[in-house]
Amino acid sequence: MPDWMTYFVDAAVLVPVMVLLVRLAGLRAFSKMTSFDFAVTVSFGSVLAATVLSPSTTVVQGILALVALFAVQWAIGTARARFAPVKALSDNAPILLMRDGQILEANMAATGVARSDLVAKLREANVMDFSEVRAVVLETTGDVSVLHGTDLDEGLLDGVSTTP
Repeated sequence: MPDWMTYFVDAAVLVPVMVLLVRLAGLRAFSKMTSFDFAVTVSFGSVLAATVLSPSTTVVQGILALVALFAVQWAIGTARARFAPVKALSDNAPILLMRDGQILEANMAATGVARSDLVAKLREANVMDFSEVRAVVLETTGDVSVLHGTDLDEGLLDGVSTTP
């Protein structure tokens, strides 16, 4: 069989296997709720690519690697939910970058977020004036949440670190 045909066959087998595993594991399998979830999601893509593109990696090895990644993600997710020390080891704490229109320079420096990046996120969130911003949070996944408007329910900041 020509190499190009092998790529199609391998992909035709692995993609449905991955979809089946996601259906069994639930959509959380591809979430970016934590840095661990993000790392595993990237790993899924790496396994898929390595299996399809590398003649030395068999489809069976690819399937076993995907199953192993899903199993590890499930085990860590279960342990995170049940044991606080596991959660503390596996998760970064979200951190406040801006509060009530004021940029928290120490937090920005500690996280390595540039002012230009923060301003770009504010524009994406349709912020028209710094004074509209109630809070900006760098989430555990690296995403930036912009909370703006007139009032802020303080419960939305539960677990968010206010200092680096």
